[in-house]
Amino acid sequence: MRALTVAPGQRGSLRVSDVPDPVPAPNELLVQGLAIGVCGTDKEIVGGEYGWAPPGQDRLVLGHESLGRVLTSPPNSKFAPGDLVVGVVRRPDPVPCGACARGEFDMCRNGRYTERGIKELDGYGSELWRVETDYAVALDPQLESVGTLMEPTTVVAKAWEQVQRVGERAWFDASRVLVTGAGPIGLLAALLGVQRGLDVHVLDRVTDGPKPDLVKALGATYHHDPVDSVAARIEPDVVIEATGAGQVVFDALANTAAYGIVCLTGVSAAGRRVGVDAGAINRELVLENDVVVGSVNANLRHYQQAAEALATADVAWLTELVSRRVPLTRFADAFATRPDDVKVVITLTDHA
Repeated sequence: MRALTVAPGQRGSLRVSDVPDPVPAPNELLVQGLAIGVCGTDKEIVGGEYGWAPPGQDRLVLGHESLGRVLTSPPNSKFAPGDLVVGVVRRPDPVPCGACARGEFDMCRNGRYTERGIKELDGYGSELWRVETDYAVALDPQLESVGTLMEPTTVVAKAWEQVQRVGERAWFDASRVLVTGAGPIGLLAALLGVQRGLDVHVLDRVTDGPKPDLVKALGATYHHDPVDSVAARIEPDVVIEATGAGQVVFDALANTAAYGIVCLTGVSAAGRRVGVDAGAINRELVLENDVVVGSVNANLRHYQQAAEALATADVAWLTELVSRRVPLTRFADAFATRPDDVKVVITLTDHA
């Protein structure tokens, strides 16, 4: 079968390879791969900056934003042939640490976790793949055209869970949220904020293209002014930061409402320095009981939350998030960024 593979650490090594068909174990599903989403992590792996091949292999099958259809399932499992599924990305470490032992493998304490398509496990970017029944999640059939949005939605489901848990250390009644960045993570974070009944504001640099319209269609407010002026004006109770831009991060920290919560989901590039008044930020955080929390990856609970959020969302709106669908034979096009891109998807069959 065909699979999209890369040699981690080697820029320019991405190619479609012939690999053996998977043979499912007794506790695994055999799945027809329909599509994978492309994100910044994939681009870092393709650029030779990140990623680890499985032990004993030189190449890694790419793809952690999965979508597939069950071909075979174990007897008495909750899955049946024809079910639409996604595969969970992370697996617990083998020790396991306390977090992994309790199913909170997104919070692994020793870093020995593995990840499909990223770290020591082949991903879902192949015409067929297998996945343990405990690490597969069913999707509503109406989401077939947008199912690759499931994994990024798990990231923001976890972010919102973290915000809620931090807020509930005391009385918590958030009403305004500022989302910085209108990429897939930011837009999906805004979706979940709207579903929570919050007054949602989204900030991005662009003034045209699909992003302002997508925000408006949610019933949220779009901004493109500097984050410090926007945040100072609206005084958000919650900030979901999805850019990873250092200056945006610190400007957001300095301009929340009292008892504000900033959740960082964007990963910053190293080596970029910004000048900040560390003393003023420390004073603000302490005197206003503010909190800054980082959030990455997701566990099974967040996948279920994401599946529920997508099932209740407007599918037409979700469809607009998918900018381009690129066939596997033209995989390189998916990694060439275009100005109006939101989410690019690689289709693995003629029917995806």
